[in-house]
Amino acid sequence: MREKFHEQLDRIFVDMAAICRLVETAVGQASEALMSGDAGVAESVISADVHIDLAREAVEESAFELLSLQQPVAGDLRSVVAALRMVTELERMGDLSVHVAKIARLRVPDVAVPEDIRPTVARMAHVAEDMVGRLTTIILSRDLDEASSLREDDDEMDQLRRANFTEMLSDDWTHGVEAAVDIALLGRYYERIADHAVSVANRVVFVVTGEKPNSISG
Repeated sequence: MREKFHEQLDRIFVDMAAICRLVETAVGQASEALMSGDAGVAESVISADVHIDLAREAVEESAFELLSLQQPVAGDLRSVVAALRMVTELERMGDLSVHVAKIARLRVPDVAVPEDIRPTVARMAHVAEDMVGRLTTIILSRDLDEASSLREDDDEMDQLRRANFTEMLSDDWTHGVEAAVDIALLGRYYERIADHAVSVANRVVFVVTGEKPNSISG
């Protein structure tokens, strides 16, 4: 009975890693649409979000089934509950990618990111996508060192966010209010993707060690 339980629990984590790959694709394509002004790519991100939603629902159903039929205790219960929190955060990361894609679509045929701001936004996009990609490995391997290292990337994201604000508030800003709103929102979306990635990684640490890292949110 316990062997079957752990097989089902492992399956849940494999399914979450698959969702993570979908989110990584969404972040990458949303960023591509943002930088290129490609409405078709933006639309593909928006329409594909339903697959992330359905995958999240499937993981939740599996987790609830384990809770009701297997009645896990102690560490096993900790893993199932953590999985329910983690899959919700993965879905939110997909939603944030959709928000990025919608800004890209809104400004077509123009590009939402002014030329002189592109380096900062492009770096934020790269850091976010890389963090999601590494999260797949963390979920599957339960690698605590890799989970901890995500916090360094989150620190870089925070620095980029501050640089983002500095650029917008500069006396040299000539792009108007509409562009400033877009850039502020984009910075917030990428920052939140990074925050969710760290939170999921922290929950993996909690599953393995039973200890809550200080930076766990929610």
